[in-house]
Amino acid sequence: MPFRRRTMNGDNQRVMERTSSLLSISSALSEDVNFIEEDDLSVVLVIYTGGTIGMLRDENKGLVPAKNRFKKTIQNNPTMHDAEFAAKSPVLKQNPELLVLPYVDGMNRVGYEILEYDVLLDSCNMSMDDWTHIAKDIYDNYQKYDGFVILHGTDTLVYTASALSFMLENLGKTVILTGSQVPIFYPVSDGRDNFVSSLLLAGRYIIPEVTIFFGHKLFRGNRTTKISSHTFNAFESYNLPPIATVGTTVDVNERIVLMPSALGNFKVHTSLNQNVGLIRIFPSISTLVVKAALYPPVEGVVIQSYGSGNMPSVRADLLGELQAAASRGVIIVNCTQCSHGAVTDDYETGKQLAKAGVISGRDMTPEAALTKLAYVLSKPEWDLDTKKAVMENSIRGELTSKMPTNYEEHGLVKAIAYSLRSTDNREVKEIQKIIFNSLLSHAIIKQNLAGLQQLKESGADFNATNSDLRTPLHIAASIGSVHIVTYLLLNGSSVYKKDIYGHTPLLDAVRHEHEDVVEILCANGAHLQMQNLGDYICRAASYGQLKKLRLYNTAGAKLDCLNKNGRTPLHEAAQHNQLEVIRYLVEKGVDTLKKDPLGFTAYDIAEALSYKEITTFLTSFNSIA
Repeated sequence: MPFRRRTMNGDNQRVMERTSSLLSISSALSEDVNFIEEDDLSVVLVIYTGGTIGMLRDENKGLVPAKNRFKKTIQNNPTMHDAEFAAKSPVLKQNPELLVLPYVDGMNRVGYEILEYDVLLDSCNMSMDDWTHIAKDIYDNYQKYDGFVILHGTDTLVYTASALSFMLENLGKTVILTGSQVPIFYPVSDGRDNFVSSLLLAGRYIIPEVTIFFGHKLFRGNRTTKISSHTFNAFESYNLPPIATVGTTVDVNERIVLMPSALGNFKVHTSLNQNVGLIRIFPSISTLVVKAALYPPVEGVVIQSYGSGNMPSVRADLLGELQAAASRGVIIVNCTQCSHGAVTDDYETGKQLAKAGVISGRDMTPEAALTKLAYVLSKPEWDLDTKKAVMENSIRGELTSKMPTNYEEHGLVKAIAYSLRSTDNREVKEIQKIIFNSLLSHAIIKQNLAGLQQLKESGADFNATNSDLRTPLHIAASIGSVHIVTYLLLNGSSVYKKDIYGHTPLLDAVRHEHEDVVEILCANGAHLQMQNLGDYICRAASYGQLKKLRLYNTAGAKLDCLNKNGRTPLHEAAQHNQLEVIRYLVEKGVDTLKKDPLGFTAYDIAEALSYKEITTFLTSFNSIA
């Protein structure tokens, strides 16, 4: 493009000619920005707490955690780190701490960073304080990563997963705990499959729960039990099927994935009540044993009873101790010793326990019940009745609801499938997805809330994607419908889903300048995630789109970010004579002296183009600063 230049002589003339020439090249580059990221990475944070997966054998101590060995080992393993791709990737060159998985058909790349704890723990030494440590690390890094993988020993892995499921409130991203029965350094190990599969799931799927991956299956963490001390299929979820299964394909059971059902931002509850305990009932159990387990300062106890919640019906002494404890405010939860099934009041003793003030834990695992008690009892804002009510009901999918939702296949789907002679279950599901996507899109564009409610009742998935991987929330955010966006958020729509271009609903709302939608999405955990966000912000600055820049700022973007050419929005605004944009950027504290790769500040660019108002403003600001 041509540049206006003031008439100069000698050295100044040659300097400005060079400046104009270089700016022309820079302008040509900036006008041809490819907005699809070359390295479309999802980035996962791996929190390495210890456990068998990273242990080495000591001649005297046996297997012990090996400090500073885990990352060094896996970065030299081509199945866990693609060094050749990393050497060529601009994104990874700028972030050398990242490792990257090899390419997997049908998936974009997954990069990951490893946070290794200073003290690596055998999981038998894990405590509630360690749970808090992990939860805080997730919170501190929540906006930086797409998902989280926690490497943990197997002995207490279920306790940690259950505790985190309650501590991480309004969770919107995937958190997976995994480990191994054999160290990952060994020739035969389950560690590699567990680790790589967990990374792929955390990087490429929005499953906003705390889960456990082991033996090719992803389980809800607070529904899982350790069943083996030596086999690779060490965990099982008896009362809930796996959320996902990894084989030649990744099959996610989307119907049972817990999605957000309330408005609110992600937060962490860091205080747990440690005055809780477990009592396992056995024949001829002593009254003194039960009394001691209920004695102050104990505030909550989980009883593991026989069968469907039974205790000796002739032991008035035991019932008396339980009733006395309940009357003084101790919360007592009854869980079964069985792997399958749930606590009921079908038998005499079950009814006696209920009358004594014992709460039914239904099909909660003892680990889930114990950690839930520690969580509930630490809520000072809840009175005793509220705490009891919370213990009886599902808050993180830890127990089966009394009225499970069971959608039947939609009649329209059946009719179309029949007319197409489709009987294969996968084909029918694909037809259902196509139909529901079309109906959802139409209802959203027409802002038909009643229609959306009917579709939900018919089994529509509000996180289903179209051919561009856009969800209903993407569409609602793009058209700026606040009440539709609110309804979708209340019914499980994820603010973190990305379309084929890497756009989230929040980015769509910003780009279409829907201020109210931006605010409600941000209030519910949304944040800007694109690696090439600087290109979009610089383009808005060059076009003088001040409202859009304000919305980028509202959404948490850094206004001194760089585009692919290493230039800031201030550089672009100066080149395109956008004085009001420059005023705004300076007001927001951007660095006015920052140089682009050619060595020019925004002032240099404005001076070369004879934009006197800009040079005057920047001179005035810099002299004041």
